[in-house]
Amino acid sequence: MSSLHLSETSSPAEAPTGIAADPRIALLRRRFRGFAFPMTAAFLLWYLTYVVLCAYARDFMARAVFGHLNVALLLGLGQFATTFGIALAFSRYASRRLDPLADALRTELDGKAAR
Repeated sequence: MSSLHLSETSSPAEAPTGIAADPRIALLRRRFRGFAFPMTAAFLLWYLTYVVLCAYARDFMARAVFGHLNVALLLGLGQFATTFGIALAFSRYASRRLDPLADALRTELDGKAAR
C-alpha cells in the first residue's frame, strides 16, 4: 500500500509554478482545445448520425445512388474522407497557430537549461 498523504499531493486550487505558470502555455492549451473539442464533437455527431441511420433508416440507406453504390456506402466513405480532412485541417492549424508558439517556448526553455 502507498503511504501517500494528502499534503503530498497538489491541489487543483494551487497556482501553477515554473513553465506551467507561463501565460503562453495557457494560450497554447486554449488554442488546442479551441480546435480539438469542437471538431471532436462535430465528428462524433456525424458518426453517430451515420450509425443511427444505418440502424433505423435502412430503406433510406439502401437507396441506390449510382449503380450498385447506395447511400450507406457513400456516407461510410464520407466518414473516411472526413477523418482525413480533419487530420489535414489540424495539421494546417497546428503549423500556423500551435507550432510557432511551442517552438518559441521550447527554444526559450532550452536556452535557460543550457545556462
